[in-house]
Amino acid sequence: MRAERTQPGHGGRVIVAEDEKSLAAMVATYLSRAGFEVGQVHTGVQAVQTVQAEEPDVLVLDLGLPGLDGLEVCRRVRAISDCYVLILTARGSEDDRLTGLAAGADDYITKPFSVRELVARVHAVLRRPRTGLPQPEAVRIRGELTIDLAGHEARIGATPVPLTRTEFDLLTVLSAAPGRVLSRRQLIDAVWDTSWVGDERIVDVHIGHLRRKLGEEPDGPGFIETVRGVGYRMVDR
Repeated sequence: MRAERTQPGHGGRVIVAEDEKSLAAMVATYLSRAGFEVGQVHTGVQAVQTVQAEEPDVLVLDLGLPGLDGLEVCRRVRAISDCYVLILTARGSEDDRLTGLAAGADDYITKPFSVRELVARVHAVLRRPRTGLPQPEAVRIRGELTIDLAGHEARIGATPVPLTRTEFDLLTVLSAAPGRVLSRRQLIDAVWDTSWVGDERIVDVHIGHLRRKLGEEPDGPGFIETVRGVGYRMVDR
């Protein structure tokens, strides 16, 4: 199915998946005024189908959708798309937020929320590929790991590593200066945005995903090293 559309803009394509139709319409209106082309869906199944059919840049995802809840939608979307996923949740506990990030979300906003802040967060995630990421060369090789900056993909040997945009951006920042320790805040400033406000452990969740996809054991040697109390660094190979 195609999502119900607001007038197209020039800032990118956003799908708003929210079962409360009046709230979805309000969010869509603000995003449209900000220059985005916006579609609205109101069930979990519609959200997955629309992402697959329309390949949006961003999915704004309510966790309390009927049919499939938002966490399951996020997991299924992650299997078919590298679009940014921004979760809207009324579940404000730390565990709930981290669970959403663990399902593959890139960012979250807790309800009740400011629509202007949501629009700013959408702008922020879409700035990531264009700002903050040092990319002086087309390809980086770190041991068996090849990072193709131009093709936006990573490989271990000849085997592709399926990374989300956020995971790839983290890998890009860390690999730019192997051996240098970067704090959570430095990684947030480079990958999320200097204006990002929230739990800095969002970095830990995405680093955990990244390390697993690179085939690393939680406490074993690998491409990325945890420097306790400081941050993370790419092992200099």
